[in-house]
Amino acid sequence: MKNTTLPANSLRFGAYEFDLRSGELRKHGIRIKLQEQPCQILAILLEHRGEMVTREQLQHRLWPSDTFVDFDHSLNTAVMRLREALSDSSENPRFIETLPRRGYRFVAPVEEKTASVLETPAASTGDVVASQPAPSNDNSALQALSPAPPLAAAKSSARVSRPVLAVLSVLVLVLATALAYRSYRKPSVVAPPTGQMSSLVVLPFENLSADKDQAYFADGMTDELIAHLAKIRSLRVISRTSSMEYKGTHKTLSQIARDLNVDSVVEGTVLRSVDRVRITAELVQVATDRHLWAETYESQLGDILTLQSHVASAIVNQIRVKLTPEDQVRLASTRPVSTESYENYLKGRYYWNKRSQEGLTKAIDYFQLAIEKDPNYALAYAGLADCYSIIGSAIVGTVPADQVASKARAAALKSLELDNTLAEAHTSLATVRFNYDWDWNAAASGFRRAVELNPSYATAYQRNSLYLMSMGRTSESIAEMNRAHDLDPLSISTNFSLGWRLYMAREYDQAIEQLRNTIDMDPNFILPHLVLGQAFEQKKAFDQAITELRRAVELSQNSPPALAALARIYALSGKTAEAKNLLDQLLQQSKKQYVSPFYVALVYAGLGENDRALDWLDKAYADHSNAIVFLKVDPQLDTLRANPRFHELQRKLRLPD
Repeated sequence: MKNTTLPANSLRFGAYEFDLRSGELRKHGIRIKLQEQPCQILAILLEHRGEMVTREQLQHRLWPSDTFVDFDHSLNTAVMRLREALSDSSENPRFIETLPRRGYRFVAPVEEKTASVLETPAASTGDVVASQPAPSNDNSALQALSPAPPLAAAKSSARVSRPVLAVLSVLVLVLATALAYRSYRKPSVVAPPTGQMSSLVVLPFENLSADKDQAYFADGMTDELIAHLAKIRSLRVISRTSSMEYKGTHKTLSQIARDLNVDSVVEGTVLRSVDRVRITAELVQVATDRHLWAETYESQLGDILTLQSHVASAIVNQIRVKLTPEDQVRLASTRPVSTESYENYLKGRYYWNKRSQEGLTKAIDYFQLAIEKDPNYALAYAGLADCYSIIGSAIVGTVPADQVASKARAAALKSLELDNTLAEAHTSLATVRFNYDWDWNAAASGFRRAVELNPSYATAYQRNSLYLMSMGRTSESIAEMNRAHDLDPLSISTNFSLGWRLYMAREYDQAIEQLRNTIDMDPNFILPHLVLGQAFEQKKAFDQAITELRRAVELSQNSPPALAALARIYALSGKTAEAKNLLDQLLQQSKKQYVSPFYVALVYAGLGENDRALDWLDKAYADHSNAIVFLKVDPQLDTLRANPRFHELQRKLRLPD
C-alpha cells in the first residue's frame, strides 16, 4: 500500500460537500440522504457547473429512450428532491437555476477538494469473483435459486445497488437457460412475524431481463401485485404512483416506510425469457428489520395472473391479515389472459397515467389492441372507459361529451358484464354516471361499491370526492380526498386534486400551499398553475393571479380553460381591453376546436355581463359539459347566484339547494 493524492475527490459549495467517489452529499460533515436520480443529477450539474445542462441531456444520461418512464414527471420530481436536500428554491435559487423548458444550471461557486487516499488491492473493493460449474438441466438450478432468492441474500434494510443487480442478472440469466417448468412452491419463511401488520408498500420490482425494454413488464408485475393486495379490506396498500417514486432509490426500507407510513415492505425481481417469467419476492417487517418471507416463482407467461395470486396469498399469510370470505374469493379468482393482451394492457395503463391528450390517445390504442386479442379482458375495457372519461372531461378534455360519453359508457358496462368484482370497472361506470349522465345516485352507489371491493383503490376515493364536492358536501369531499392522498401521497394527480378540492371548499390559504407543493413536484404541470391563479383571484391578489395564469396559458399553448381564466382575471383587475381581446381569441378558437361554453360564461361573469354569462351556462348545460356539475360550489359563479335563471339551472341539474 502507498499514499497517493487524487485530484478533486470532492466538491464543496456553501455548507455542502459532494464526494465524487461515493456519490455522498454532506452538510457540515453530516451525510444527507439522497436518492439515486437526484444524486446523479447533482453530479451531472457539478460536472458542467456554470453551464446549462438541457433536459434532453439529462434524459439521455439518466433515462434511456427505450425505457418506459414518464420522463417529465420523473425529472421534475428528482430535481425537486435535490432542491429539498440543498434547502434550495426554484424561485430564488442559490445552487440550481431552472431555465424554463430548457434545462438547469449549477450557479454557486464550487471549490475542489483533494485528499490523501490509500491504494488497496482490487479484492478489497468488495468485488467478488465466483467460479462454479454450469448447472445441469434439472431441478438443481431451481434449488440454487430458491428458497434464498438473489434479492434476499445479502442486505439488511438498504436496497440492492445497481452493480450487484447487474451481476445477479447475469447469474440468473445463465441459470435460466437450464430451467424446467415448475409451479409455485411453499414459501420460505426467513423469520417469524411478531404481529399482524396493517399497511404495506410494494416497491418497484427490478427488471433482470436481458432486454431492458422489458422494464414496463417489471412495472406491470408491481402494478398487478398491488392490485391483488389492495383487494383486502383490512390492509392499507400504497398506490402505484407513489410506489414508483422509489424506483432505483438508495433509500433504506425504514426510510421509505417512514415516508409512506407503512409497517411492511414488499420488493422483488422479475426475469422474463421468451414465454416464461420468474418472480422473486420478499417481505420485510420494518419495525424489526426482519425478512419474514422470500420465495421464487416461475411459470409460463400465460399463467402470470395465477402466479401473482400465489405471491399475494403468500404475503397475506405472513402478515397475518384476517381475510373475510369475500376477500378470499377475490384473491383466489384469476382468469387466463393472452400474453399479447396482457402486455398491451400494461402499456395502456402506462400511457393512461400520463394524463395528457397524447398519452390518452396512445392508451386508447393499446387498450383496443388488448381487447382485439382477448375480447373478454375486463380490465382492458375498464382502462378504455377511463380514457374516454378523462379525454372528454371539461378541465382537460379536448372533445365534446357527446363524442365520447357513449364509448365510455359501453366500455364500462362491458367491463362489469365480464367481471363485476372489479373495483376499476365500478369506478369507471360511476365516473360515466357522474361526468356524462348526471345520475348522482348511480354515481354515488358505484363509487361506494368500488371502495368496498378495493379499499386501497385511491382513484375510487378521488372520484367519489368529486361527486361529494358537486353536491356541496365539501368537508366530506376533502376527507375522501385525504384518504386518496394517504394511499397515493406522491402522485401529482392526487396532490393537485387535493389542492383543487380545498379551493372549491374556499380554503384558499390551504389550497395555495397545496398547489405550490404540487408545482414543486412538476413546475410544468398546467392544472396547479391554473387553479393557483384562481385561488389568488379569490383573495384579490390579482398580480399573483395574473402571473400564474399567464404561466398556465404558456404551458398549455392557449388551452380554453387557461385562456378563459386569464381573460377573467384581466376583467376583474380592470384590464377590460385585454380581457375582451382574449375573449375574442376564445370565440375564434371555438370555430376550429371544441371549447366548452362554460369557460366563455366565466369570462362574461368576470366582465359583469351576467345575462350573457347565464346564456353561455345554458349552452354548457345543453352540451353536457361536465364543468357545470360544480355549479353549486364554484366560487367564480358567486355573482350569478341571486339571479332566478341560475336557480332554475341548478334545479334542472337536480343539485341540492
